Amino acid sequence: MGATVTTANKTENTWGGGNEPMGASYGKLMMWFFIVSDALTFSGFLAAYGFSRFKFIDNWPIADEVFTHFPFLHGVEAPMYYVALMTFILIFSSVTMVLAVDAGHQMKQKKVAFYMLLTIIGGLIFVGSQAWEWKNFIKGEFGAVETKGGSILQFVNKEGERVKLADFASTLQEDRTQHKSSNGVWFDEESALPTYSVAEVQAGFKAHPDLLIRTEKIYRDTEEDRANKGLEKGLNVNKKREILNRAESERMLANATLVVEGANLTRNEYGSKLFADFFFFITGFHGFHVFSGVIINIIIFFNVLLGTYEKRRSYEMVEKVGLYWHFVDLVWVFVFTFFYLV
Repeated sequence: MGATVTTANKTENTWGGGNEPMGASYGKLMMWFFIVSDALTFSGFLAAYGFSRFKFIDNWPIADEVFTHFPFLHGVEAPMYYVALMTFILIFSSVTMVLAVDAGHQMKQKKVAFYMLLTIIGGLIFVGSQAWEWKNFIKGEFGAVETKGGSILQFVNKEGERVKLADFASTLQEDRTQHKSSNGVWFDEESALPTYSVAEVQAGFKAHPDLLIRTEKIYRDTEEDRANKGLEKGLNVNKKREILNRAESERMLANATLVVEGANLTRNEYGSKLFADFFFFITGFHGFHVFSGVIINIIIFFNVLLGTYEKRRSYEMVEKVGLYWHFVDLVWVFVFTFFYLV
């Protein structure tokens, strides 16, 4: 209902709400305000990630070497396959949400419920997949050691293939104490006692002369390499980790102070510590958005089943939650592109 204002013996109508201005209801307008503000938040996170990666470009982990797992295919390297599948599932759930909104415009209750259910299932699969990805990232697979200077050393065979600590580390009879602040080693504090000690890794490395050490440093094909491959000048086609010879490997390993297995907020076996920090924060923040969206979708789904929106003769609530879901999907496309592909 509009309000009136009287000035100088003249009565004027003022806006009283409803579907004006801009032809949008109050609820949809507020959803757009939220989406814009949240988009700025994610933009800030991705910008910070980009600046950090550019600064440490020479030792930043290569995604193809980190995300190689696929469910039920233990030991089979499938770089980025599962992440791509997760992305497809989330995008497909956005399609089902579009169909749910369209069915709502046509006042078809059963179709709205059906497509909402598919959207919820897709969201749950994505959240579960992300949790599984986190588990593998935290647990790690190969293990590495950290030197006094904070460098991460990984182990490879003469063919350059990664070798697990479990495949060569020796078993020594020694008393092991977890590094923590109460023991006076706060600067090298460990979140948990690793499977092997530094001495066991060093002894095992010495007993396997075919092993070498791979550092964090990345080098690209030289102009000569490109010319030999018949490639254009200046085109970066291949990035590899620096592999030391046996003598250099032994010298670097002598400076090892910690065994690193998997990743956490303080160190990770894949390379730069910032990589793990950004991975947990950005994907975790997005995962929280997806999980929240799933909860909201479930509430809307039950309202659809109860006929709430049929009685209102409007499925605008489905449309509003659809805007949020599309935003979450779009954000993941950017996260997938900048974090996993670039």
